[in-house]
Amino acid sequence: MYTPSAFAVTDVATLHDFLERHSFATLVTRHADGRMVASHIPLLLVRDGSPFGRLEGHVARPNNQWRDVAGEALAIFTGPHAYVSPRWYDAEGVVPTWNYTAVHASGPLETVTDAAELREMLRRALDTYERGGDAPWTLERSGEVVDKLLKGIVGLRIPVARIEGKWKLSQNHPPERQERVIAALEAQGDAAAAAVAALMRANFARE
Repeated sequence: MYTPSAFAVTDVATLHDFLERHSFATLVTRHADGRMVASHIPLLLVRDGSPFGRLEGHVARPNNQWRDVAGEALAIFTGPHAYVSPRWYDAEGVVPTWNYTAVHASGPLETVTDAAELREMLRRALDTYERGGDAPWTLERSGEVVDKLLKGIVGLRIPVARIEGKWKLSQNHPPERQERVIAALEAQGDAAAAAVAALMRANFARE
């Protein structure tokens, strides 16, 4: 990922928090026959004591992405993003752009087919995604359906070897321009634009 220094985020705790908030990822792999394959799946961050943690997820067994992987897997996580108009800068010599946040995590792809391991992976995911809900769903409530499901999926595990983050939030512009962009995004009445404005404001406050 091309990341100018002004946009780079290197704090691992910050990147981990991002992965937990935006866990629906694009998983990209290269295969022995040269194909590039991508799947869109939730990948759960497990903070296992290693420097960057590991990612866990699963695909349907007929999805051949888990077979014959050559090299490392790349998981791409994206957060809020929004168009930024040069009109908002109130300056000459500026161009349209896009503000966004993204994290790339890569490492070797390991497959999990053991039923007991798969069950624990699903349990961790349910405990995470059902947390805070009324009467959270559990594997036990699924009964025999889970046993049938386990036969139709393959677990994926990625010990993260590298992680990089990019917060492109107009940091390369003077503070007064950043403030104008924030105000314009807040005025859009759009949830994504408002989320980018909030990120910009939080980042602006830290500078």
